[in-house]
Amino acid sequence: MNFLIMKTALISTLLFVGLSLSAGEVKIKISKKYLNLPVSHTQERGKMTFKVSGQPDLSIVIRLARDVADYWVFKDVSSMQGKTLTISYEGDSTGLENIFQDDEIVGQNELYKEKNRPQFHFTTRRGWINDPNGLVYYDGEYHLFYQHNPYEREWENMHWGHAVSKDLVHWEELPDALYPDSTGTMFSGSAVIDYDNTAGYNVEGTPAMIAFYTADSPDKQVQCMAYSLNKGRSWIKYEQNPLIDSKHIWNSKDTRDPKVFWYKRGGHWVMVLNERDGHSIYTSSDLKEWKYESHVTGFWECPELFELPIDSNADNTKWVMYGASGTYMLGSFDGKVFTPESGKYLYTSGSIYAAQTFTNMPDGRRVQIGWGRLNHPEMPFNGMMLLPTELTLRTTKDGPRLYNVPVAETEQLFTSAKQGKELTAAQANELLDEFNDDVLRIKATLKLSHATSAGLNLHGQRLLDYDLNHTTINGTFYSPEELTSMEITADIYIDRTNAEVFIDGGAYSYSMGLKPEAGNTEGFHFWGNNIEVKNLEVFRAQSIWK
Repeated sequence: MNFLIMKTALISTLLFVGLSLSAGEVKIKISKKYLNLPVSHTQERGKMTFKVSGQPDLSIVIRLARDVADYWVFKDVSSMQGKTLTISYEGDSTGLENIFQDDEIVGQNELYKEKNRPQFHFTTRRGWINDPNGLVYYDGEYHLFYQHNPYEREWENMHWGHAVSKDLVHWEELPDALYPDSTGTMFSGSAVIDYDNTAGYNVEGTPAMIAFYTADSPDKQVQCMAYSLNKGRSWIKYEQNPLIDSKHIWNSKDTRDPKVFWYKRGGHWVMVLNERDGHSIYTSSDLKEWKYESHVTGFWECPELFELPIDSNADNTKWVMYGASGTYMLGSFDGKVFTPESGKYLYTSGSIYAAQTFTNMPDGRRVQIGWGRLNHPEMPFNGMMLLPTELTLRTTKDGPRLYNVPVAETEQLFTSAKQGKELTAAQANELLDEFNDDVLRIKATLKLSHATSAGLNLHGQRLLDYDLNHTTINGTFYSPEELTSMEITADIYIDRTNAEVFIDGGAYSYSMGLKPEAGNTEGFHFWGNNIEVKNLEVFRAQSIWK
């Protein structure tokens, strides 16, 4: 929408709601669903404070546009109907007169249809997102919480964003769940369902959903909790937060990202917490009082610890511990101490970071979602969630290893459009010529004969670069299961700004941003000396957005 037209609409809206304006402050009587705020990256960040009926509600920093906005962000004010919202700004207050309320966000008509909006990966409507948080299943819904700056496409103002899904594929974005407070901003954490009422918050058979998060302040990071009795739609923070304040123990501010789960064999709760140089383990009976038990060095941020059967054999299991980077250890766990037995190993790389797995899965699967550290050019949002994948342990020539493939639910999005068997590279390229889509899935097996390397390009960028001589895929060491194999299989998901690639049935995966070479119009291009492209199949993809 043209900014002058927007401003005309703004003036009429302000007159309607009886806005009053003073130096550095504006008061609005709320009658609409959203407050729209203009952002300009030519401006310095300034502190903005919201007060509802005179009571402090929230403080953030924002680059408030004076005139022309780069994009618009919004604040959901539907819970403030009939109340007076006071907004003060310590930056250039000229932009305050451009804030307006409406029942739609600016750009509503184009939402999810934007040029660089991924079509089968989750992105937020507006703002920055990073780590997935609080992944939990409850009463027919998968909950995805995530690090969110609603007020800019760069990192700041950490909230917990919130979205729900019935199938792990189609997501509905809800209002933010947790907001910064006097303890700090809302950093990463996890969520559980307290079926046995160990914390004492359950009401008339409704179990509490309990979130554990890090509150970050300039001085330290402490662990806190909040609970919800309405499926995460609203939250009450524990009045005696913080639960854990361990800076004085570790002489480090880096104490964050609590992952909590129920340890059935011991009948107690376990928290895995990143502290300084690795992961600490705490235990609790009531989710409020926590006892330090042990520490494992060698990981950084976003801890995970879970048990998996090897080759689906429930009588033969290993525990998996990992951090934010995609490396993991295998070992044993007695409810208090994780004992590493092998590793570290790498199962995924690229843009993925801070992956977390769901708790309370109804079918026993171990499903993870990772943050895709990717930009979307010219968009009012940044970052994304990668495809939900199922993790399994399988026996390999080197022992048990973690495999990682998109969950079965994603298959509903893809329709086979073209197939070919035993093709030359030229024949495969001809088959792909008709596909110039930026939303696509390609499966293929490359068989090398005279070549020491082969792969698939898109506009000059190497989506797959397998170097048989140096045993690498896109620069990362990878040794196929069959020691003398001349073949490699790739399942490639392309979604406007990004690609995810799963090698040899999930033995290794990676993700990347799409960066076509300037002026390159060749599209898809298989390369390699006398290679054979076996079992090539191309799928068209549906959008997850309605």
